Amino acid sequence: MRIASLGSGSRGNATLLQHGETTLLVDNGFSLRQFGQRLSRLGLVPEAIDAVLLTHEHSDHSGGVERLCRAFEIPLWTAVGTARVLFSPDFDYRPLVAGRPVEIGDLEVMPVTVPHDASEPLQFIFRQNDGDKRLGILTDAGHVTTHMIEAFDGLDGLLLEFNYDPEMLASGPYPEMLKQRVGGNHGHLSNEQSIALLRQIDTRGLACLIAAHISEKNNTPAIVAALLAQLEDLPAPVLASQNAGFDWITI
Repeated sequence: MRIASLGSGSRGNATLLQHGETTLLVDNGFSLRQFGQRLSRLGLVPEAIDAVLLTHEHSDHSGGVERLCRAFEIPLWTAVGTARVLFSPDFDYRPLVAGRPVEIGDLEVMPVTVPHDASEPLQFIFRQNDGDKRLGILTDAGHVTTHMIEAFDGLDGLLLEFNYDPEMLASGPYPEMLKQRVGGNHGHLSNEQSIALLRQIDTRGLACLIAAHISEKNNTPAIVAALLAQLEDLPAPVLASQNAGFDWITI
């Protein structure tokens, strides 16, 4: 199983998963043209994507989803609440329900509910159909819940949000209302919240740790790297960027 990113941040997100003959895309916040350009860097074309999984309706995750799915006839999986606020009634999709796994090709997908200011937000855990390795994607959550700790425990790979540094957010350029949203219980995970999550889950089998959704205005990769360096027995982290994402990583 392997994972790659076309970009991670407030200006657009798109993550790819591959195992066996199956290629899945999680979110697409990029225009069709930009998506194709970024995808080509990984040696892929849109026709290679077997399904799109949409976490929630915010435009940095959903902005390019409908056009991509219609243009290349790619099946879309998302929560009913997300589809209702985002798509017209004639747009066909396949419903996801938190806690109910679905099989898509060579991968099992477990949707996980998270606290975020969206209609029915989900994050995902992927498992090989022919093995035991599991990889989690966890971004766009306002705080760490007991359910999240239980769901993301004991993974082999984890892409985890490190959205903001509280001091940078407080002194940064965002309007006060936006600062309260980002730092609220249904906003994004701070560096400290994500570190706390890592301390509460079993990371002994973690072979890959990716820090993602790092704010360009309220955080820096250097701050994230320094915090992660304080934790013992973790793999060297990969820091996802807005412009480049990251190349294929095999779990």
